[in-house]
Formats: sequence, structure tokens, C-alpha cells
Amino acid sequence: MPITAADTAEAIRLPTGFPAVDRVLGGGLVAGSVCLLAGEPGIGKSTLLLQVAHQVAREGTVLYASAEESVRQIALRARRLGCCHDRLLVLAEPSVEEVLAAAHRLAPALLIADSVQAMVSDRVPAVPGTVTQVREVASQLAAVAKRDGPPVVLVGHVTKEGLVAGPKSLEHLVDVVLEFTGSSGHPFRSLRATKNRFGPALEMALLSMGDAGLAEVPNPSAALLADRRPGAVGSAVAAVLEGTTPLLVEVQALVARSPLATPRRVAHGVDGGRLALLLAVLEKRARLQLADRDVFLNVVGGVSVDEPALDLAAAAAILSSARERALVEDLVMFGEVGLLGEVRAVGRTQERLREAQTLRFRRCALPASSAAAPPPDLALVPLSHVGQLVDLLAG
Repeated sequence: MPITAADTAEAIRLPTGFPAVDRVLGGGLVAGSVCLLAGEPGIGKSTLLLQVAHQVAREGTVLYASAEESVRQIALRARRLGCCHDRLLVLAEPSVEEVLAAAHRLAPALLIADSVQAMVSDRVPAVPGTVTQVREVASQLAAVAKRDGPPVVLVGHVTKEGLVAGPKSLEHLVDVVLEFTGSSGHPFRSLRATKNRFGPALEMALLSMGDAGLAEVPNPSAALLADRRPGAVGSAVAAVLEGTTPLLVEVQALVARSPLATPRRVAHGVDGGRLALLLAVLEKRARLQLADRDVFLNVVGGVSVDEPALDLAAAAAILSSARERALVEDLVMFGEVGLLGEVRAVGRTQERLREAQTLRFRRCALPASSAAAPPPDLALVPLSHVGQLVDLLAG
């Protein structure tokens, strides 16, 4: 077929009941698509999908196929969450052939398979959870989505290291990959689209886990900065982007004398290799002695940030803790730090500045090459080298 003759009409989308989740998906679940929801066991994947299923059941039939829990267990959770509906049908069955037969008979508006590692196919003589079995199950479920049109959501369990073979081996078979992450010690859960054939990738939604299930956080920046102590040593605020959404996060650093021959370097919410790079740059370019110091770096709230724009705030927090002097108050910052110590430009400067203004910050440190007309009541502090961070310490 000539590409000019292809049908390019907008795909039909199914709302999930969470506006932020719809944004991550690009507008909702697409008919005929296959979505993989991956996350650690117990993080809240089944809770989220029950709430989504309850919303979709108001418009059509939903088939929730569970290979891990009984109908009674799912019904008890649904009752606690207030997600009971006559069109939300539950099938406790590990056989994918039985699930497909039920889907063919019911023609649901949404099919959920929880989880893909626990389901089995009669076509493959292997135990559940093996790569061969997981791929066969996912392939059959994907064929139903492409043939009959209902969106199919697959649940996949992964460890913190992502070592479980199931989800990683399925990423090329599905249309959308959603990563559901969080910490058991924090109520916040982040939902990211690492692959999306129907919308922008790397979008993020922040949800909060409570007794009544998951709820969307209306203002993620304000929620993540709610417990921040302005003027604290070792604290800095960064303006980062999650997909197209600006987000303000607090970065905390602790630099302490090490009793060990090899000092520790511990990072939470940021890549450990990035921390090692920043420490080397601060030692070489800012003359900061860290060879005998333990360094701990944490992004508060249990969220993870991969964007290089976090570099400047992370370096400032480390410098603040090492010098035992707080940064000036009402300061937010963003920028990438290069190996030569230069502060490099990042994209979407105006969106970051507007988010900082909304949260009532008065000053913003940013790359000198990105300096532009600031919003009202926000002063810009252009930086060209990481050594200039010393000038931002109070006093």
C-alpha cells in the first residue's frame, strides 16, 4: 500500500479515570493496543488496574483475568476500594487459552491479564515465568488485541534491578511500556511511559497511595516540596522535566568524614555513575576535597530523575554540605554539568521558570547560555562554570 493511502484517522481512546494517566498514555488506552505495566511486586499495580477497570466498566464490559489471586481476594480488594461494578467481570484462571475463550465470548471493552508471568499456555511445555512461556502468553494476548480490538493490559513483575526476564523480554512485543515505581516508605508512586507508539515517551504521572487506593496528585511539585526546610545545609531545589511536564524536586546531600579506606558513594533517585562524575568534576574544577569523605545523595519523595538538568542542583547540594553553609533561600536551579566544569544548557527553559514562579521561588540559577526574559518576581542568576556555585552559598 502506498503510504499516502494509509488510514491516518485519530485512534479511538478509552479514558482511564485518571487524567494524569491518560496524559502519560497520550490521551487514554488505544483500541487494539497492548500495554505492559511493569513494577515491583506489591507496588500497587493491581490496585491501579482495578480502579481503571471500574472506570471503564461504566461504559462497557471489562474482563479482569488473574492467574495469581482468587475471585474472592480480588472482590475483597475491589470492595475496599469502592470499585465494584456489574460489568467488571473477574476470571481466576492461569490458562491463557481459557482467558482467550472468555474474551471471545464476552467481547470486552478492556482485557487485563494479571500477571503475564503467572499465566501458562498449553502450546509450550514449560513452567510459568520462563521466557518461552511468557512470550507465548503475551503473543496470544497481543493477537486478540490486534484482531478483535480491545485494549489489552499485561501486568509484569520486575525487581529493583529489572532482572526478571518477563517484562524485559516483552518490551518489543507491546505498544506501550509503563513503569510503575515507588518506595514502600513513601506514599508517592510514579508512572512513566518508557515506550509509547501512540504518544510521547518519558511522560510521568505522580500518584499517591492511601487507604482508598491511588489518587492523582494535582500539584506534584508542591507535594514533593511540602516538607522542605528552607535554608537547610545540603539542600537544593532542581527544576527538571518529566516528559513535557516541569517538576520541582528537592535534592539532599550529606558529606561526612569516612572511617573507611574507600569512602562510600550512595545515590538514591539518581544514577550512581552520574554522582561519581559530579564528584570528580567538583574535585578537579571546584577544588573540593572529597577523597576522604562519604557522600550520600538523595532525591526526596522516592522519585527517580534521569534528566541531566539535575546536575547543577546535585553539585550545589554536595558543595553546601561539604562547606557546612546553606544555599541562599528561595533559589531553584537547573543545568547540566560537563566534564570541564562548564554549565551547559538544557531545553524548555521557560516552562521550568514558570513552574518555579508558581511555587513562589524568587531566584533561579541556570546556564548562562539559557538566560532569557524571566517571569515577574523571578531573578535569574546565570552560571557558566560549576565553580561559581560558591557564590550562591549564604553569607
